[in-house]
Amino acid sequence: MSRLTELLRQARKADKQLGDDLEKEFAALMKRRTFGLVFEQHQPEAVELPGRAVRRGDKVRVLPPRGEVKQGDQRLWRVERIERVDGGRVAHLLELDAEEPETQSVITDDLVVVAEFNDRIYPGLVETGRVERGGDKPFHTVINAENFHALEMLTYTHRGKVDAIYIDPPYNTGAKDWKYNNDYVASDDDYRHSKWLAFMERRLEVARELLNPEDSVLVVTIDEKEYLRLGMLLEQTFPEARIQRVTSMISQKGSARAGEFSRCDESIFFVMIGSAAPIPAGEDMLRTSSPADGEKTEVEWGRLKRNGANGSRVRAKSLFYPIFLTLDARFHSTGPSLDPGEDRESVIPPPGTVAVFPVLGNGQEMSWGLSRDKVADYATKGYIRFGKIAPDKHQKSMIYYLTSGYVEAAERGEIVQTGSIENPRWVHEARRTVRPLTMWMKVSHDAGWQGKRLLSNFLPRRDFPFPKSLYAVEDALRFFVKDKPDATILDFFSGSGTTAHAVMRLNRQDGGRRQCISVTNNEVSAEEQRGLRKQGLRPGDDDWEALGICDYITKPRITAAITGKTPEGEPIKGDYKFTDEFPMSEGFEENAAFFTLTYEAPLSVRHNRAFERIAPMLWLRAGSQGRIITDLGEDGWDVAETYGVLENLDQAREFVARVAETESVKTAFIVTDDDSAFQMVCRDLPSAVLPVRLYESYLQNFMLRGGR
Repeated sequence: MSRLTELLRQARKADKQLGDDLEKEFAALMKRRTFGLVFEQHQPEAVELPGRAVRRGDKVRVLPPRGEVKQGDQRLWRVERIERVDGGRVAHLLELDAEEPETQSVITDDLVVVAEFNDRIYPGLVETGRVERGGDKPFHTVINAENFHALEMLTYTHRGKVDAIYIDPPYNTGAKDWKYNNDYVASDDDYRHSKWLAFMERRLEVARELLNPEDSVLVVTIDEKEYLRLGMLLEQTFPEARIQRVTSMISQKGSARAGEFSRCDESIFFVMIGSAAPIPAGEDMLRTSSPADGEKTEVEWGRLKRNGANGSRVRAKSLFYPIFLTLDARFHSTGPSLDPGEDRESVIPPPGTVAVFPVLGNGQEMSWGLSRDKVADYATKGYIRFGKIAPDKHQKSMIYYLTSGYVEAAERGEIVQTGSIENPRWVHEARRTVRPLTMWMKVSHDAGWQGKRLLSNFLPRRDFPFPKSLYAVEDALRFFVKDKPDATILDFFSGSGTTAHAVMRLNRQDGGRRQCISVTNNEVSAEEQRGLRKQGLRPGDDDWEALGICDYITKPRITAAITGKTPEGEPIKGDYKFTDEFPMSEGFEENAAFFTLTYEAPLSVRHNRAFERIAPMLWLRAGSQGRIITDLGEDGWDVAETYGVLENLDQAREFVARVAETESVKTAFIVTDDDSAFQMVCRDLPSAVLPVRLYESYLQNFMLRGGR
């Protein structure tokens, strides 16, 4: 660029007119050319809408016959008309995007409606359940939807209102972890990086509209396959933001990579908008923590049982020995190490004690992380902690200990004992706050123990691949919403619902009223799909949808977290750890509501025939608190805790009076196509109440977005 500038200067010196003309052409070329991250702008994505009734004018695909496992015809067709034949509905189709389009007639049961991302959509919401334990707190919401369309819906309800977005998008591993245009992207796809970038760019551009431009943060986690491209994409999409990348250890044993180093970390991008900045905390996330002034925080205990191949019994023979505990889980003594072929069941414990060995849940024998003498020494100093006796487990007590760094801190007086030798509790001495570093190494962020294993407590016998550590998400958000007790947090790659769970924990710690919006689809895993198709099932069938991510994992996990009970009604076993320890069975004093996104006809909306499905969006826009106004009754108006809706303008006086006496009402929706009538009602409303004209604001919002 500097060379071209110099040549233009020389040309202008030799011939001013020539120099000026060249500069104009150069400027025009600059506007047309893309600099920075360049990738193939793929055709707009499309999403299938199983369960949505087929209408005239719809785009559709023809489904493969039931029992067929291969992908069906991916061509798109337009429904020209629908007729009744022998009690069924038959659609007459015209092929789209073809030079010589074909026609065919298909029963509507064998069609699925398709929405392309350049199509204008008019969304609604249908409530599918709720759980209430939080009194008048705002509701957390879970939306079952294609996340791009859900983001577009949120531009009507939350434009500029979101304080934090936390997302864990597909890592593009090539292992059937995400789809582009209804097909899994394989590792040998020449355009897989471009497809991933196009996929992400569309969503990030809409997400940007939702973030508060004055003070908000976007948090994105990613591994090594796309972190370089993601970083550049974030720089281009959020040029005004300050962006930092944090490296976080998520697995002590690492994830094997053939011919490569084993990966034990991931990248976390923090996109800080406006005045957003991480709040100094009591620890730097890397070394021994340093708590805030006047605040004592508890140390993180390590597990005495070793993991990984090097921790097996055969690799560490001298560290496979019994620890004898009394029946009330007090230390008694240790026994000698067992020979390699010696059966642990042959060990006879002293009377009144139980022999505890390092054994995994599947029965595999491992080793302890300390020698016999060290365990005995630690037990006298309160450096080791023993869990309750569980006779039915392979390892009859979970045993934790202070790692070497904490032992050194204890001996220097930097951490102090506030419990007892039998029930030790070590906390940090209060010090000044510190700024977090860009390298995080915390036991609580282990995705195996605090993600997958923790999730199994809430959903026994239900599997979800690679859930995030609950405490890792909690810590990342705390840096930006700790001083925002009413923050709105969004996760549009919600998966198992970890972000909502983390927000509940943050609320419990300081009495906050933060709310989380979780968006996930109801996709069934690639492995399960084949078996379901062999059974003659299709997306949209009840038995298929019951195994989708949203219905099988996300909603049950959030419900279990709040109620403290598994889907089978059993109390959840185990305790939360680290920042706030308490039994998981206590649950949370929170509320949650579950919705499915619908696609409405604009004419039905304009004529007020879709109010029941638009109603939850009005409730979301008003703060997701209290009841949803779903029926305006005979009077044609209603007022709930935070908003009101007026359809019958003849009742405007009564409506305004009710709004005025309900101090918590902040929004009033007026249904009218008469501008003067709308202005008349606005003049009478209290000044603190925001008037919104229905359905003009709704239709205009999505009409404008449809021109993207």
